[in-house]
Amino acid sequence: MSGHSKWATIRRSKGVLDQRRGQLFTKLARDIAIAVREGGSGDPETNFRLRISVDRARAGNMPTDSINRAIERGLGKGNEAQLEEITYEGYAPGGVAVIIEAATDNRNRTASEVRAVFTKIGGNPGEPGSVSWMFDLKGLIVIDLSNGKVNNDDATMMAIDAGADDVIDSGDVLEVYTDYKQLIAIRNTLLAAGLTITTVEKAMRPKTIVQADPADALRALKLIERMEDLDDVQKVYSNLDITDEVAEQFAGA
Repeated sequence: MSGHSKWATIRRSKGVLDQRRGQLFTKLARDIAIAVREGGSGDPETNFRLRISVDRARAGNMPTDSINRAIERGLGKGNEAQLEEITYEGYAPGGVAVIIEAATDNRNRTASEVRAVFTKIGGNPGEPGSVSWMFDLKGLIVIDLSNGKVNNDDATMMAIDAGADDVIDSGDVLEVYTDYKQLIAIRNTLLAAGLTITTVEKAMRPKTIVQADPADALRALKLIERMEDLDDVQKVYSNLDITDEVAEQFAGA
C-alpha cells in the first residue's frame, strides 16, 4: 500500500474524516473560490481547476448551495474577504520534506500557525523552493475495486491505455498518476469504462521517498496531521515512506 493510501486509511481509522466534516467543507469551499479566481471563470466546463475542485466537493457530499456560494466568493461577490493561496515548504523530523498548501484571508495568521507547528514538533521551515524541487506536479485518480466487478490487472491496463503515467496497486485500491493537464480526460475515460472513482485531485508526488527511523517517522506523521488540522491549510504533501508498522502504531496512538 502506498503512502497516500496508508495516510487516508490512518485518518479514517482515527475517525478524523467523520468528526471534521464541517472543517472539510470549509477547505473545499476555499479550494473552489481560489480555483474560480485563478481560472478567471465560475464555469467548471471551461475552468479546468474548478472542475476538479467541484468534483472533489461533490464526492465529499458538500451541498450544492455551498458550492455555489464558494463560486460566487471566487467571483468577488458578497462581503467575505478575498482568499490568497500560499505554499510553505520545510522539513519534518527525520529529514522528511513537506509542502504545505494554504488558502487564507490573513497571511500573517497562517504563517504564524504553520511556523508554530514546525517548532512544536521539531521540524524546520524552509525557503520557497527548498523542497519543491523534490516533487513532480501530477494528477491523482483513486479507483475503488472492492466491489470485485473489475480485477486489478484489467483496471491497471485500462488506466495505462487511458494515458496514465503510473499505476500503484494497493489491493482494493488503485492509485493512478497522470499528467496534471490530462487528469479530467483520463478520469472521464475511466468513468466511461465503468470503474468506480473515489478521488480526483492534484498531487505533488515525491521523486524519491525517505525512510526515516520509526521514532522520526511517527513525529513526521504527527507534524503532517497537525498541519492538516489547521483551518487555513488545504493540503500537505511529503516524501515519507510510511511502513506498515509505523502506520499501525500511529493509527493506534
